[in-house]
Amino acid sequence: MLSWDDPLTANAPKPATIPATHPTTADPLATPAARRDDWTLLTDTETAHRTIRPPRPGQGLVDNDDLMATAGAAPVVNPNPFAADSSPQTELPIGDTLMPSTAQAHTADQPHPGTAIKRAGATGLESLEMGAGRVRVDDKKIINCHADLNQLVPFKYDWAWQKYLDACANHWMPQEINMNADIALWKDPNGLTEDERTIIKRNLGFFSTADSLVANNLVLAVYRHITNPECRQYLLRQAFEEALHTHAYQYVVESLGLDEGEIFNMYREVPSVARKAEWALPFTQYLADPHFITGTPENDRRLLRELVAFYVIFEGIFFYVGFVQVLSMGRRNKMTGTAEQFQYILRDESMHMNFGIDVINQIKIENPHLWSAELRQELVEMIREAVAMEAQYAHDTMPRGVLGLNAPMFEEYLQFIANRRCVQIGLPEQYPGVTNPFPWMSEVLDLKKEKNFFETRVTEYQTGGALSWD
Repeated sequence: MLSWDDPLTANAPKPATIPATHPTTADPLATPAARRDDWTLLTDTETAHRTIRPPRPGQGLVDNDDLMATAGAAPVVNPNPFAADSSPQTELPIGDTLMPSTAQAHTADQPHPGTAIKRAGATGLESLEMGAGRVRVDDKKIINCHADLNQLVPFKYDWAWQKYLDACANHWMPQEINMNADIALWKDPNGLTEDERTIIKRNLGFFSTADSLVANNLVLAVYRHITNPECRQYLLRQAFEEALHTHAYQYVVESLGLDEGEIFNMYREVPSVARKAEWALPFTQYLADPHFITGTPENDRRLLRELVAFYVIFEGIFFYVGFVQVLSMGRRNKMTGTAEQFQYILRDESMHMNFGIDVINQIKIENPHLWSAELRQELVEMIREAVAMEAQYAHDTMPRGVLGLNAPMFEEYLQFIANRRCVQIGLPEQYPGVTNPFPWMSEVLDLKKEKNFFETRVTEYQTGGALSWD
């Protein structure tokens, strides 16, 4: 039995209550009183001059706009730094002004190409060198940097540090969310249809493995190849949040009394879940090979491709059918505790994706020769393949349609999301004319105060104690 005397929830706000007059099919987020507890519904004018208390776990489901308002800044690094001149997107000659010359390359940070030293970046495990010079901002790079990684400051990428601070301010724990209503509904033989139960179990099965795969990717592969301390600081926070998400799925499974083996082994038993895991694993396996090092155009492109695979596709596309399905149940007053868990997971994953997009675009700026036509075409093909795979997942999890949703709606939604992801990393949209069939699934980019996503000042977003619109 679970105890609700958890010390983490002792001081948590009481969850929002839905008025009894609402039928079970009503949208619990339709009325401000239901979705905001003691919040006040603000007009656009009032919102511009008022401070809004950010949502906290245990308050109940909140409007997605309110949730995304606390998800930090959208990506801030320009995804199209070469828009005015396409030549840097192809292989550059050594003497190109955007690349260091042969004379410049022979520095303390960058060994001469003729030496036997491997041209991978620093690891942070180098031998201590007494009297070595202090790190300068100009010494720092996202990949292949030889500056000391054990010195966090001076910052070069303020956006990375800000994303770390925003993530810390949004800290939450699964036990803060009351699961009693879900337990009662799940135990009621007439509480949910078999299709609705399938949606819950399939998504718990996929996500419980997916977040473990992402955590392994960060810890075993990505971290060792990112050679910037402020970015590494965020990666450590992200790795913790992936573990937190796995904890949340375990907490839901335990609360509902589900078969743990069925849920956590689903990625090896159910084809629609297995396909996405099988797609992602090779990227981690390659970069985790101890013999793999960056420093050559071929391997640097492999790293860039892997970052797109996990941040843009796995977290930015593969998660979204499940998010919509579970949150749709919450909007109908069903499995509201599970849906609330998924809301805060969605916020975290949105922040992970936005960080990854900034890293990808910064690598492009610092290494323009990597962004070749061949790589861009390969990434487009990966994204299109991912859309087809996730659309199949939607068909498999809801073959008859449920919750007012159906698989064709998800196909359009995935194409809409894919267009957005393409633009965010400087690729052309692939699906002209598609729209968002789920406008309530807003992202940071959809907020009215959001500017052009690579010109936004991250200081305009405050999370944790307060969110103020300047």
